[in-house]
Amino acid sequence: MKELAAEIVRLQSELDREIEAGRKRLGWRLRERVVEFEHGVTIAHRGLRTSAARYLKQSTLSAMITAPVIYSLILPVLMIDAWASLYQAICFRAYRIPQVPRKTYIVFDRQRLGYLNWIEILNCAYCAYANGVIAYVREIASRTEQYWCPIKHALRVPDPHQRYYEFLEYGDADGYRERIEAFRERLRAPSVA
Repeated sequence: MKELAAEIVRLQSELDREIEAGRKRLGWRLRERVVEFEHGVTIAHRGLRTSAARYLKQSTLSAMITAPVIYSLILPVLMIDAWASLYQAICFRAYRIPQVPRKTYIVFDRQRLGYLNWIEILNCAYCAYANGVIAYVREIASRTEQYWCPIKHALRVPDPHQRYYEFLEYGDADGYRERIEAFRERLRAPSVA
């Protein structure tokens, strides 16, 4: 299992290299978390922008009807964001677990894309926030799980968090009693954050 986990890490590195190559092909790069486009790319992007009026005119009736339902999810997302932040501020401090840096997971950068109109930018910001909060909360939950119950499930879990692969096997009672404190100490290490 450790070999497979190492292979996943190797493949992730390979994927990161491919993503970087794709960035170069599209004419942009990151410098200190800020996107920089090559000369002329931004102007070309603006030429591809659809006006907000045209965008609305081309929208389907189902998109118009469901938009308020989609955007209504913002309230529970805001609440879970606030609650998860408070949760880790209290509990992680009590257990000396490094807090999850929120800004790592909630990223707003699509507003810099010149080919998006203001409606598309708003849609992208909404999706970035909602998915970022879910990823943020998932990391908080994974640290909590490592602290309290680092045991794999007997049933297959689709798309488990990264910490899961290191957890104890289901039914390993001796390992649990012997290693629970080691899992907690590993979580407290500064490299976790």
